[in-house]
Amino acid sequence: MKKVRLSLMAAAAVLVFAASSCNKSECHECHYDGPNGEVELGEKCDDELESLEANGYEENGTVYTVHCHEH
Repeated sequence: MKKVRLSLMAAAAVLVFAASSCNKSECHECHYDGPNGEVELGEKCDDELESLEANGYEENGTVYTVHCHEH
């Protein structure tokens, strides 16, 4: 019984690891250069990351170019 439980736990761990490695998101810290210096936007992932880099970030009617590290 103990071997069966240990085998099931090992199989579950492998399954969780395999499933989590398939859904890797591409996330990076992003910022823009505002009039008073760099403004951090935090970590952005996947579609939100692509959209920010393509369209910029709007604040008070001004659109700023967004920079995301390693992307």
